[in-house]
Amino acid sequence: MSFIEALILGLVQGLTEFLPVSSSAHLRIVGEILPSAQDPGATFTAITQLGTELAVVIYFWGDITRIIGRWFRHFAASSGIAKNDPDVRLGWLIIIGTIPIVLVGYFAQEYIRTAFRSLWIVAIVLIAFSIVLWAADRWGRRVREIDQMTYRSGITIGVAQMLALVPGVSRSGATVSAGLALGYTRTAAARFAFLLAVPAVFGSGLYELATSIREPSSNAFGALETAAATVVAFGVGLAVIAYLMRYLRKGSFLPFVIYRIVLGVALLILLATGVLAPL
Repeated sequence: MSFIEALILGLVQGLTEFLPVSSSAHLRIVGEILPSAQDPGATFTAITQLGTELAVVIYFWGDITRIIGRWFRHFAASSGIAKNDPDVRLGWLIIIGTIPIVLVGYFAQEYIRTAFRSLWIVAIVLIAFSIVLWAADRWGRRVREIDQMTYRSGITIGVAQMLALVPGVSRSGATVSAGLALGYTRTAAARFAFLLAVPAVFGSGLYELATSIREPSSNAFGALETAAATVVAFGVGLAVIAYLMRYLRKGSFLPFVIYRIVLGVALLILLATGVLAPL
């Protein structure tokens, strides 16, 4: 697989990681239509997500440092920070909400790397979860802000994040849908979804990076190509976050719902006619 193909996939990763359209599904699909016609694989996908997640850290730097600082300081009785402080609660929720995806991601490695990457599954999931996103956006009350996040809500959104292990679901799509269904505003749901993803994505990416160093054959690309793709994903991802957070102040998720359905149907047609192979 060529250096140019790696850059293209890095661009795709940056463009789609934060939109509710599933970056892993897009990498899977684009990998098949590039000249080499190969699945980039779970290892390459996870490593390039380190770039987009670094973009999250930079964009939400103020939130992240404030939450971490207040979470640590609240253990000191002299800090005056209450246990029910919104930032302390968010810190706990990010920790607790990460547990489901870590457990399932660890024990379901075989399926994540093989069966879940079938393009039949990707196509069906793209369409099915577009309906979930549309319903949550259409009927969610959208009245609660992120500082009102409860433990029940945070844990529920954490369980929803677990579904992102299946390409086509979309990490942001699953978590934002859960947030909307629980009555949070679009910006609040997206903000918590991005913050919640930080430990899980960094953990997965670093794990796969270590795996690729020990077993170079586990990555479809070489170290230089993967590094370049990760840098591209970072730059593009940072711009996409800024755009999406502005858009969600007034815009709905309907354009993404329509896009997911069109892409899913097109993929089903290509598979049914034999133009693409499922694995």
